[in-house]
Amino acid sequence: MKTTSKIYIAGHTGLVGGSLLRLLRAKKYTHITTRTHAELDLTDAAAVGSFFEKERPHYVFLCAARVGGIMDNSRRPVEFLTDNLQIQNNVIGAAYEAGVKKLLFTGSSCIYPRLARQPIKEEYFMSGPLEPTNHAYAIAKIAGIALCQSYRAEYGANFISAMPTNIYGPGDHFDPERSHVIPAMIRKFDEAVRHGQAKITLWGSGSARREFLHCDDLAGALLFLMQNYDKPEIINVGTGRDVSIRELAKKIAAVTGFSGKLVWDTSKPDGMPRKLLNVNKLQAAGWKDSVDFDEGLKETYAWYKKNVAHQV
Repeated sequence: MKTTSKIYIAGHTGLVGGSLLRLLRAKKYTHITTRTHAELDLTDAAAVGSFFEKERPHYVFLCAARVGGIMDNSRRPVEFLTDNLQIQNNVIGAAYEAGVKKLLFTGSSCIYPRLARQPIKEEYFMSGPLEPTNHAYAIAKIAGIALCQSYRAEYGANFISAMPTNIYGPGDHFDPERSHVIPAMIRKFDEAVRHGQAKITLWGSGSARREFLHCDDLAGALLFLMQNYDKPEIINVGTGRDVSIRELAKKIAAVTGFSGKLVWDTSKPDGMPRKLLNVNKLQAAGWKDSVDFDEGLKETYAWYKKNVAHQV
């Protein structure tokens, strides 16, 4: 992929797509195509087909998706399944019809079994039952992987799939109904500090362990894979390091200045007991993360204070 290649980022207003757009611009890519949801509804097959027929990008980063935390996934499984299936089917199908040279589908570590051996290797895919709290979302992502592999097998399309771990960073969603664990905690802790709360109640036991990757690191990995990876098999993207949710809460308490009591509501689900990716395959190819986790949390909180806190 050259700096003059025509590139389409599907989902450039999201956390991942936004980071990728900043990275490509910083690296002087000159022909980047984007559309907001208002300009192009990716669940509309006819509109997506017309867009690709007109624009004919050479490379496509498929970052667009309906995403959310445990609460949102549990309450809206139909939307998480159907919206993501429609987006994937429309973009991948139209990309092939338009003769796209290469497409990168951004999946999720949720595609792995709930009780997969840790750290999770790519070959553990489809080896056991999924986590119930995000089952619909995972099924959609699995279908996206299968579609990319099917276009490759039947038509020779160079469509690849990357499976990132949990992503965080500036530009995330901090809506309490939709957000993932880090932005949800940042908002909850910040509001507690501002309102003088003596304690905070958090979901689950705090024992679940999660791996977190800064959005800028993921953007770098996606660009690296677009330039260097051409195999049909999925590839993990992560740090290879994890923390417990209880440890994460202590880190965010320190970042936000909360000194009160943490109460764990064990009637609420933990999700997967542990989700740590084996990233040997990606590191062997030549890529490794670079953003320190503690510094990334500070950066994310600073962004929240500047862009979101005054609105809530």
